[in-house]
Amino acid sequence: MPTDLPATTAAAAISAELPVAYEALVSRLGRRGLLRIAAGLGAAGGMVAAGTHSAAAAPAGPAAVSRPQRILQPGKGPIDGQHYLRATPDTVRWGYVPARDAAPVLRIRSGETVTVDALSHEGLLEDQGRDPVAWFGEHGVGRDQVLRDAVDLARDYSRTPRSFDTDGPHVVLGPVHVEGAEPGDVLKVETLSLLPRVPYGVVSSRHGKGALARTRDGGAPAGITRDEVMPPVDTDGRPSAEDPEQYGNVSVFAPIRGGGAAGGRDGHGVLPIDGPGEVTFPLNPHMGLMGTAFTDAASLTDPLLNSIPPTLGGGNIDIRHLGSGSAFYLPVHADGALFHTGDPHFAMGNGEVALTALEGSLRTTFRLTVCKPGSGDAPTVAYHYPFGETDEAWLPIGLSDPDGSAGAGGQGSDLDTAMRRAVVNALDFLQADLGMRRPVAYAYLSAAADFEVSQVVDRTTGVHAVIRKSDFGR
Repeated sequence: MPTDLPATTAAAAISAELPVAYEALVSRLGRRGLLRIAAGLGAAGGMVAAGTHSAAAAPAGPAAVSRPQRILQPGKGPIDGQHYLRATPDTVRWGYVPARDAAPVLRIRSGETVTVDALSHEGLLEDQGRDPVAWFGEHGVGRDQVLRDAVDLARDYSRTPRSFDTDGPHVVLGPVHVEGAEPGDVLKVETLSLLPRVPYGVVSSRHGKGALARTRDGGAPAGITRDEVMPPVDTDGRPSAEDPEQYGNVSVFAPIRGGGAAGGRDGHGVLPIDGPGEVTFPLNPHMGLMGTAFTDAASLTDPLLNSIPPTLGGGNIDIRHLGSGSAFYLPVHADGALFHTGDPHFAMGNGEVALTALEGSLRTTFRLTVCKPGSGDAPTVAYHYPFGETDEAWLPIGLSDPDGSAGAGGQGSDLDTAMRRAVVNALDFLQADLGMRRPVAYAYLSAAADFEVSQVVDRTTGVHAVIRKSDFGR
């Protein structure tokens, strides 16, 4: 779609390229409301169609984040990285992360860039029928607006047997072998760009998970009553149902409104309100899962490889700040680092309380760089613990059970533990990297830093500090 289109022309273009989505939006928003959206889309600019990727390096700075003007099917549209990784039954592990001896699906040199077509698991899972065409079709999405790689994966994945009740949900791509990475190093993961592949997302709440979920014995967790459990107890079909579609889980479909006159980050997700009106919230695309291989395992589905809990190798870290322009530093525990990624998010609130964020497939370009000990290229803490950074802040991280010591399938959900570790890691960073005396650093954290709950739903819970660079003249 060309830039600076009049609203009526832009709306016509949407209708031509996304006919079913257009009619669905008209039914929800009215044609006048859609014209307002189309005016913003025209100003936001179009996408370049490209069947193959360029070998040129990715842009030095973060690219704009905007709603696609058409569906980003595999191999179509802009592919900025030097390498390109598609999601196929052979390049993903559904619900599990790679072990330290995993065979890589791609090899790159340190400092090179890779574009990844990340798939959301929503619409693919067993409680949604494992048929994305049918499931999204129920929400007004036409077959041609469903990603072909999602359809292929749901139909053809057989690398491991799927068990909805025990497997992780995430479509994990990789691993990528980074030349020169050795145990004891750090892998610096720079997110250079994020582009939504579809104009819709999903937020799901599943029984047995989430901040207000039932306990394993069917009761209520501490602090709430049985009547306050979400989803409501009387909709929970798990005790008697064998079919996950009968479990009573809740998935809320959310269309995406694209960028406005400023382009970039001012897209919005839309959720319904009973009666007239709607609620909208800004997009904040980021990858929820970025990791390096951390552990050995007896099989591809060893519980220690489950994709749900984050570890000292990162993984399902779920930190909303790690979007375009961020850096994520990961300890290396295997030759080649064996980077993997998944769990693309369109938006997420701190805590991710209902279980998922606004999940939606993203095309993401990373730069992967090996940092050697003593080089000064990575924070000192990052050589033994994941560490985040944005243009505005440093993000020391704390996890409640980072090495899986609570046991396979356990729940290390003590936020106090995660908080204490975040404080210790923040103190270590301020002392070792910024030269603060530890008592002064402790005082600074209390007076000026923010500690945010990353998520409370991934078995191992997370807290991260936000230390403003501007406080240090950076």
